Amino acid sequence: MRAARYYDRGDVRIEEIDPPEVGPGMVGIDIAWCGICGTDLHEYADGPIFIPPAGHPQPISGESAPVTIGHEMSGVVSEVGDGVTDLAVGDHVVVEPYILADDVDTGPQSHDYHLSRDMNFIGLGGCGGGLAEKIAVKRRWVHRIDASVPLDQAALIEPLAVGFHAVQRSGAQSGAIALITGAGPIGLLTAAICRARGISVIISEPSPLRRAKAADTGVADHVLDPAAQDVVARVSELTSGRGADVGFECTSVQPAFDTLLDAVKPTGVVVVVSIWGSPAGLDMQKLVLKEIDLRGTIAYVNSHPETIALVESGEIDLAPFITGKIDLADLVTEGYDTLLHRNETAVKILVSPSGAGV
Repeated sequence: MRAARYYDRGDVRIEEIDPPEVGPGMVGIDIAWCGICGTDLHEYADGPIFIPPAGHPQPISGESAPVTIGHEMSGVVSEVGDGVTDLAVGDHVVVEPYILADDVDTGPQSHDYHLSRDMNFIGLGGCGGGLAEKIAVKRRWVHRIDASVPLDQAALIEPLAVGFHAVQRSGAQSGAIALITGAGPIGLLTAAICRARGISVIISEPSPLRRAKAADTGVADHVLDPAAQDVVARVSELTSGRGADVGFECTSVQPAFDTLLDAVKPTGVVVVVSIWGSPAGLDMQKLVLKEIDLRGTIAYVNSHPETIALVESGEIDLAPFITGKIDLADLVTEGYDTLLHRNETAVKILVSPSGAGV
């Protein structure tokens, strides 16, 4: 089968590899679509970060580069292993792509399995990936979705779950005002979760296409251009001088982070959602004098069921966020290069590993 394999920074190859075996307690999936994530771009341009370098195997998967990549995936069950009785061939599914040790409690009451020692992600730390025609995944990480949800849209459930968890981490409630820096996929999907929870949204984004997407999808009440507007002054005006209740940093860009520290109210919350490929600066005096609560957030934890319900119910429509579909063979030239060097022309690009969807 075809698969995208990460060897090192700037070195991703489309290769033919053997399909995975579906062992006991596992689910075989024919991948329909896999999204290109900002984390994938960081790995390609700045990494390896989550991907274990060649000769340094990931402690749980035992794998190191080259590894099959891709973690925002949807597909159809093609095979179930022994002991799997609650999924059937033909079911539509998405993957919660965790690599965790077997002794970690991943039950429905767990709020910290995503922070366990040596945690990594399928499609980064090994165990196959969604940028391949097939994958075999432990049953725990496979979530059934209603067949009424198109599989291309379903590939966005994983990044939507990132936004869901980020909003949970913020503690923001209905009636709050959020400032989101960055209208890339994570910024837009975090905004969608905010709106579903009754939180007003202000988005700051320099790209005209992405500003238009924020406006057209209805996820933002106000869309600002930081190149042409004083974002801090405008947020102050929109909040009657109070400042935003919460800020979500979705760019991994220093000026955007600095803007949030200035734009949130005293005692406001700033949540860093983006993955940073290099250290950031922090004006500690601003943090202290405004008593800002600075929080990190990584991925999701028992977030998929509620996230899927928002999509199945129609409360969140994922179709407008998809701006491109490509064949696996074009992953680097039409996928990575576009999002790294021409990101003002695209938001979310989906990849068809088999080529059938393009």
